[in-house]
Amino acid sequence: MPQEHHSTPIQLIDMVFPGDANHHGTLFGGVALAHMDKVAFLAASRHGRAAFVTASSEKIDFAAPARIGDMVEVTGCVVRVGRKSLDVEVELIAEAPVSGERRLCTRGRFTLVAVGSEDPLPPMGEMVPHDAVQPLRMVEMIFPNQTNHYGTLYGGDALRMMGKAAFIASTRQARAVMVMAASDRIDFRSPIQKGEMVELTAEVRMTGRSSVRISVDLSAEDLISGERRHAATALFTMVSVDENGRAKPFGCIG
Repeated sequence: MPQEHHSTPIQLIDMVFPGDANHHGTLFGGVALAHMDKVAFLAASRHGRAAFVTASSEKIDFAAPARIGDMVEVTGCVVRVGRKSLDVEVELIAEAPVSGERRLCTRGRFTLVAVGSEDPLPPMGEMVPHDAVQPLRMVEMIFPNQTNHYGTLYGGDALRMMGKAAFIASTRQARAVMVMAASDRIDFRSPIQKGEMVELTAEVRMTGRSSVRISVDLSAEDLISGERRHAATALFTMVSVDENGRAKPFGCIG
């Protein structure tokens, strides 16, 4: 029997928008499961460097809801590796952007199988724990509907991902309602192909009374070869606003 270990976590962070929610204002279970399956696939692919399909998932119970306006943080770790299959444990946590209150919504284990190759999967090393004090890191998968006729990611979709990373990083820094005030500079260095994983790294560069400057790096990764490229860099200014859209210092009420 293969021994169980853990691996470096893969993390996806998204927002719950009205189109993702039911008439109660909470995240559809199917959307949550889709996020979890995507993270399981990315974690498996990064470990095995092979084409994977989902074979099964264990019973998944929903312990708490994610509401419209919440952030959902989906984290996956490979916890078992066999010759051709592996298990990924995935948990989904909802986070209220302003208060920072976090709720474990659900946790599940997915079994994925490598196809198209007879080579055994590589064994696992020790787990590298996720450290919340490090820069925000989040992943996305590039699907064909996000690409142009050359098969590469639309620049607008890349900007949307980078803007979301800046929003999440600034919100966690300020715990306030944040909006984008400026996109100071964006450099595109390499095209991103369909089927690749992108990893966004967002880091606070400067904090003022009501604004935060966030740098965002976007890297592309071929899931089979593991080859990584620095694809884009951007610098955003995010501002805390009140209910009328006027700038206000962090921590002010009303």
